[in-house]
Amino acid sequence: MTDTAQPRLQVRPLRINDRAPDFSARTTRGQKRLSDYRGRWLVLFSHPADFTPVCTSEFVGLARRQAEFTALGCELMALSVDSLYSHLAWLKDIHDRFGVKVEFPVIEDPSMVIGQAFGMLDPASPDSATVRATFVIDPQGVVRAISWYPMNVGRSVGELLRLIRALQAADREGGSTPEGWTEDQPMLEAAPVDLDGALAGGEAWYYRERRK
Repeated sequence: MTDTAQPRLQVRPLRINDRAPDFSARTTRGQKRLSDYRGRWLVLFSHPADFTPVCTSEFVGLARRQAEFTALGCELMALSVDSLYSHLAWLKDIHDRFGVKVEFPVIEDPSMVIGQAFGMLDPASPDSATVRATFVIDPQGVVRAISWYPMNVGRSVGELLRLIRALQAADREGGSTPEGWTEDQPMLEAAPVDLDGALAGGEAWYYRERRK
């Protein structure tokens, strides 16, 4: 194991708008450092073990749609406590069974030091059973969204893509996105910050579509 993560012992899990802890680790695509991804969006997602059915389905789904993430300027990176050699065997099995080549790097984290740095599990946890987290990290290295999943429910690749598009649109336009927003729908105006702004906004100031 060659990862050199230097996590701070957190009294709380990582939160939205925290800076993602940097680390360097062996992966299926060579040595990687988190800070190498500055300037691009990054989805860092974890799984408790290789060769599990739910995680296999997620890897297949993500690999098949990786080009859509690339088009958004977003990279993918996975993490597991299993060794590099276990990762390589699993990715070969996925390729042999499904004809899918997993191009994104998969990090080995047998000491769970990276998982602990990101608050995925308590430093005293004896195993990685709770490590089913997804972090969306922006080009400045700031955590913009976090989601957690149980071991028996798979993540939605489509929703993850929608989330990244919504975050990027909100940054670009200075607005907000309503429930289920997609690129062909209007955004919401920023909420007023004083009474005059609220009164000027009319009856539905709290749900006003952003005009082009």
